[in-house]
Parts: sequence; structure tokens; C-alpha cells
Amino acid sequence: MNVPNALTVSRLVAIPLLMALLLLRFPGHDLLAAALFIVFSLTDTLDGQLARRSGSVSDLGKFLDPLADKLFVLAVLIVLVQEGLVAAWVVVVIFSRELIITILRSVAANQGRVIAAAPLGKTKTVTQMSAVTLLILQRPYPVLVPLADIAVGVAVVFTLWSGLDYLWRFRHLIEPVDTSRMRAGASGGAPESSPAELAEVLGGTGLTVSVAESITGGMIGSLITEQPGSSGYFVGGVIAYSNEVKREQLGVSAGLLDSVGAVSREVGEAMAHGVRSRLGTSLGVAVTGIAGPGAEGTNKPVGLTYIAVASDGHVAAREFKFDGDRASIRRQAAAEALRMLIAEVRMLSRETSRPA
Repeated sequence: MNVPNALTVSRLVAIPLLMALLLLRFPGHDLLAAALFIVFSLTDTLDGQLARRSGSVSDLGKFLDPLADKLFVLAVLIVLVQEGLVAAWVVVVIFSRELIITILRSVAANQGRVIAAAPLGKTKTVTQMSAVTLLILQRPYPVLVPLADIAVGVAVVFTLWSGLDYLWRFRHLIEPVDTSRMRAGASGGAPESSPAELAEVLGGTGLTVSVAESITGGMIGSLITEQPGSSGYFVGGVIAYSNEVKREQLGVSAGLLDSVGAVSREVGEAMAHGVRSRLGTSLGVAVTGIAGPGAEGTNKPVGLTYIAVASDGHVAAREFKFDGDRASIRRQAAAEALRMLIAEVRMLSRETSRPA
């Protein structure tokens, strides 16, 4: 329990006190409630700043911070509904959004992942807390009623907007898994591929495979070796995360890296040729891209990925723009690399089976 997490917990501890101040009747009770609400609301900004500056960002904090925000605001709003200071439908909207996002976080947690608060989610929290403050103060100061109504409207808009944003950004968590579904725009109508399918198309061909991975960091090799008997065609790979490794291990020229950047079609092709040559395989597959969440110092978009498959005298390269978070982008890149590799093997098989 570090200081940022302790500040987060303080918002939870403050809930009963705030509810009591709003329900009790004594001089200045609303003003005191509003003051405490503002003070504890500020801890929402403070805990995040302290965690980032001290390097103490934790999965507990990522989970607890948005949860504390939700309970802190909703508890006060429920009391305000009881006191006739805000319409019940407002709380229903806010609660529904928070329930849906909480379910989404639970799904992510079951997959071993944590969904941190997004910038739009933080904006939503600020608008809600501003609206609640004005709702509390409108009882002792009726002149604030119009401002409170406007603030509530703004909070509702951002609540719905941020909820839709979360659902869109993390929609891959709730999409049904169907290995036969079509990947529109990515695979040109071809179904997703599997390690078993790769083993099937390579069977009896004598072809061997090597991989050069940047963005995927070994995921392609891991997928291939999931299949029993993969040692018969998979030789190995190079995880070329840095430009230095791309140069020294794969033979990608420094001039090419400087002119077009590591995330480019040309570098992807050079990596594929380089790993094929270095490991002496029939085919070499390479992936380079930007997984996010930041653009890693470039002006290229997160999700931009280049995949190349090199064979004797031929290289197939494609550009992809994947959606989702870092983990999703990497998974999509690995799956597409596997699909392109299978397509290349099939093409080579057709060519060798043609009559002379």
C-alpha cells in the first residue's frame, strides 16, 4: 500500500462521512460536505501524479483508482436523489455506464490484463465531480441551480461518450472468438490461420521457416512451435527489437533505417531477407510496427505494421493498420504473419507442382 494507493482508498473512506453530512441538518452542513467533496476529489488527480513521478504505478492502483471514483460519485448522487436535488434518471445513466465498464474490466482481468483509466474517462470524472459540487451547493445557494443543471447535462454527455469510447477501444475483449471468421480489409477475405494449418501446408514440401520479429517479440515463433512436429520445418528466429540488432544480426543497412525508419515496408523486407539468409531457411517472415500506446517518437500511427515473407527470389510485403490496445495489436500482427506465411507456402507449392 503506497502513498498513491492510500490516497485512492481515502476516497472510499470518505463516502460514509459525506453521506452523513448531506443527510444531517446543522448550520453549514452542505458547505462542509461540498468542501470535503472537493478535497477528496482532488486526490484523484494527486494519486495519479504521485504514482507516475515516483514510478509506483501498480495494477492495484490501475484497478482501484477508477473503482474509487465510481463509488465516490455514485454514493453522493444517490443521497442527492433522496434529497430531491437531482433526477433519478441521471444516476441510472451514470450507474449503467459504470456497470458496463466494470464488466469490461472484469473480462480483461480474466484474461490477465488491466484496463487503465483513459483520458476521456478522466474528463468524465472531472465533469461529474463538478456537477456534484454544484448540486450540493445549490441547496444553500439557489442562484446556482441553473449552473448545476448545465453541469449535470455536460456530465451526462461525457459519461455516455467515454463509455462508448471504452467499448470501442476494447471491443476485442468481448468479441466472440471464431477462427473461421473473415478479417475484412486485413486478409482480403481469407480465414484466420493456425499453426496446425501451417504444419499441414508445409507437410512433405521440405521447406523450412525462420522468423525476424520486432513488434511481436517472439509471438510468431511461439505460435509456430505450439504445433507438435514443428521442429521439422521451423529453424529459429531473431527478436530484432532495436535498430542495432536489425543491423548486426539481420544485415539491415543503417542508411535504410535512417531514411525510411524501422517501421517501413523496406525494412520489413530487408529483415525477412536477412533472417532467411542468416539461418539458411527456405522462407523468412518478418514483422515491424508500432504497438503503442505511444508512437515511440515517430509521427507514424499506433497500429501501423509491416509484414514481409521472403523466399528464393521473391518477397511478399503488406501494410496493416491494426486497432486495439498494445496486446491486441501484437496478437493481430502475429496472426497475419502466420497467414501470409501460409499463403507463400501454398504459392511455392503450386509453382513446384506445375509441369515443366
